Amino acid sequence: MKKVNFIFTLFLILSTTVFAQKTFTLSSNDLGGQATKIEEFNGFGCTGDNISPQLSWKNAPKGTKSFAITMYDPDAPTGSGFWHWIVFDIPSNVSELVTNAGDIKLNLTPKGVVQSITDYGIKGYGGPCPPEGHGFHQYIITVYALKTNTLGLDENINPAIVGFNLWNQTLEKASITAYYKR
Repeated sequence: MKKVNFIFTLFLILSTTVFAQKTFTLSSNDLGGQATKIEEFNGFGCTGDNISPQLSWKNAPKGTKSFAITMYDPDAPTGSGFWHWIVFDIPSNVSELVTNAGDIKLNLTPKGVVQSITDYGIKGYGGPCPPEGHGFHQYIITVYALKTNTLGLDENINPAIVGFNLWNQTLEKASITAYYKR
């Protein structure tokens, strides 16, 4: 009986290892299920630190030539949601953005990476700032594996144009969601 259990256990371990899918995955060492005052925007009535979270990704699909990252709030009372962060032209050999990389003055992203205009009208990261009493908002952070080295856009482009180009160039994407309310 012990021999049967051992063989069955060994089979389970090997089959899990051999047949497990290695999916494109996004994670953060800084961000859990809820955003905090650290990530919250500083302005628009909010008083947070406006520090973008560390992000890392793995298992990009074959053929990935660059990456892009967005942070979007579909619950904003605008009729079209709210874009908080737009980052693109991240080289394919990069798999992480460090904490506060969204502060463009600090130059914490690799050379050539573009952080374009958010719906705040600023370049770089603009953290959560939902209206007071509006309840929890979702902040969806997505990394896109792209089939092009560059989107051919600059830092003055609006989120809708970036989104159209991402839609056209995406091989795969992975997301994490954090919630925040005031």
